[in-house]
Formats: sequence, structure tokens, C-alpha cells
Amino acid sequence: MIKTITFLQSEVDWRKAPPPSLPEYAFIGRSNVGKSSLINMLANNKSIAKTSSKPGKTQTINHFLVNNAWYLVDLPGYGYAKISKTMREKWVKMIHDYLVLRQNLQTIFVLIDARLEPQKIDLEFINSLGEKQVPFALIFTKADKLSSSHVSKNVETFKQAMLETWEELPPVFVSSAVTAQGRTEILDFITAISSEAR
Repeated sequence: MIKTITFLQSEVDWRKAPPPSLPEYAFIGRSNVGKSSLINMLANNKSIAKTSSKPGKTQTINHFLVNNAWYLVDLPGYGYAKISKTMREKWVKMIHDYLVLRQNLQTIFVLIDARLEPQKIDLEFINSLGEKQVPFALIFTKADKLSSSHVSKNVETFKQAMLETWEELPPVFVSSAVTAQGRTEILDFITAISSEAR
């Protein structure tokens, strides 16, 4: 469980991030997928990550220190945030450089809206992670908005869409910021990887 979580800094240049002395786990997803709400749920703190009804609230790489043992990183969303083309291009480069060059990054959690059919933008982003050889896991968010059977069906549909281009599927988690579903499983996964990284 997360006992302590401290906001460290926001930056637009990964080279200004905290020293890479601890394992690091990043969270990213399409704009308005519920990323900030998920982070707040994991931290059991409703205000650690700023939530907004407007997509594109997160515009920097945000580092948090968890239990003095690992970094949680909140990344800008990808997709339909109402920003200029120039700013969007800056975001793409910022995220690309961070994902490829940040040496202590253990896993990136890609958030997927459990209510939706497979979205092209999500699949394209996941495929780009494969091309970059960045380890990742999937977290399906907003599971409380549907019946468990409907969520399972949508998750399975997404997996089948991935299997059209992937031979092996990544770890998959189902979550709800409202009910805290998935919190234990996600944090246990992080703990296990951190233990191996030492």
C-alpha cells in the first residue's frame, strides 16, 4: 500500500527529472480517460493529482515520490486535448524522449476506457511502445460504469484487437476510481517489479 506520497516536481524536459536512483512507473492514457482519478485512488488521496472535466489538464511530466521507494509519474494524455498543433508536437517529443531515454523507467501503465470499443489511437500508441521496446501494462478504467460482464467483454475485445499485431499480451488490470477496484493488484505488481529491480 502507499503510505506516503509526495509531489516532487513538474518538468517539460525529462533530463530535469529527479535522479534515476529509484524504480519509476509512469501513467498515460487518452485525454479524459480518468488518469488523475486513478492516481488519486492508488494514493488514497483525492487531491494528489489534479482532476479536470476538460481534457488536457496535465501538460508536464509530474514526479511523485512514493514510500521513499519509487517514483510515480503522471504524463500528459494523448489524443484530443484542445491544444495548438505546435504544443501537441512538443508533447509528442516530450513523451517520446522520456519513454525512450529515462533509464529507470520500469513500466508504463496505459489507461484504456473500459466503456469503449477498441480505439485506434490507443492501439497506435501501444504499437509505438512495442516499436520502442518500452515495457507496459494496460489498466482499464471506469469499470464501475458498466456491469462486470460488459467490462469483461470489452477487455476481451481489446485483447483480440491487440492479437492482430501482438504475439503476446501485456499484463492487464481492471480498475475503478470510485470503488478502488484494481488498487491492490496494481500496487502488488509495482512492488514485485521493484523487488526485482533492486
